[in-house]
Amino acid sequence: MGVLSGNPQQEPMHYGEVFGVWSYLVGAQGMLAGYQTLINHTGDKDLRKFLEDTIQNVIKPEIEQTQTLLKNNGVALPPAPPERPGASLENIPAGARFTDPEIAASVSKDIAAGLVACSQMMGQAIREDVALMFGQFHMKKAQYGATLLRINKEKGWLIPPPLQVQAREPVHS
Repeated sequence: MGVLSGNPQQEPMHYGEVFGVWSYLVGAQGMLAGYQTLINHTGDKDLRKFLEDTIQNVIKPEIEQTQTLLKNNGVALPPAPPERPGASLENIPAGARFTDPEIAASVSKDIAAGLVACSQMMGQAIREDVALMFGQFHMKKAQYGATLLRINKEKGWLIPPPLQVQAREPVHS
């Protein structure tokens, strides 16, 4: 039996997998602190609920799973920023405050980038467990992306690019 056959959890991770998982963890840890800060700036109840749900059901589980994978493979974990305390929106000066549409656009961008990162890890992984883990992350992000898209549309925050206008039929002479 070769080194890459049998139980994938007993197979070694290759350098790309280690770097990809480690980098993904760094990003998720930063996102946790960032979203905790953005919650302090959020005035919209639906957006606040979405951010809180994202932290609890997407970011924290991803951090936990990637940390466990790295620990189990003897990889040192990156340092994490401290969690952010809650603050009152009224205590943040208006000129220093992120607006709800800005927050929603930034989180939408993060979800799109996360989908790409998950797809890249799925494509470069040779361990099935790593590929499947990032496949699960990808599905969850796609679901949350669709939810945020609906929120953006309902609130009027979505700024679409120029829409394609129906082209006129060419005139034949």
